[in-house]
Amino acid sequence: MMTVLNLVPLSPKLSFIPLSTEQKEVTMFGLLFLILFAPGVSEFLCTSSDLEMSYTFCDSTPHAFTFHLTPCSMMNKPVWKAALTWIPRSDIQFLKMVFHVWYDDAKALIWKELLCSGADDEYSVCGTLKGETLVAAFDIKGSRITFPKGNYSVVVQGFSDDSENNMVICLNFTMIVKQDAF
Repeated sequence: MMTVLNLVPLSPKLSFIPLSTEQKEVTMFGLLFLILFAPGVSEFLCTSSDLEMSYTFCDSTPHAFTFHLTPCSMMNKPVWKAALTWIPRSDIQFLKMVFHVWYDDAKALIWKELLCSGADDEYSVCGTLKGETLVAAFDIKGSRITFPKGNYSVVVQGFSDDSENNMVICLNFTMIVKQDAF
């Protein structure tokens, strides 16, 4: 049996259209599919009493990418453990990362780091071929920076060229620090 949905345009006077059980199930499945697989949808990383973190992709292209971070705290945690899984859409011979950091809507930092140059690279991402699964675990040393309470936006861009024209990945991290660490 095939379900056919009849779409009825809403008039200004009509704000509610009763749906059958079958229509509700199809609608819920569509909503779940959209939430799970639509690009630009926020991926929730963690929440705690002092920190909330999430990320979205900057572009509308779907990515095979996951990122995890533990512990979810800024208080007395000098090192975070990060885990990354990524299937790049191009070979990674050269990789330049650019970090743009905003604190409460004011630009706070721009940081550029060359991870892969094509010769004597030390990072596991270097040399990954298009379609290969990259799995990496690494430490983020947070003790170097004390984050005051506030809202942070961190845009992380990865480029496969030094001129920053060919972007291979772009993530927009949102970090809400709920209490001062000092």
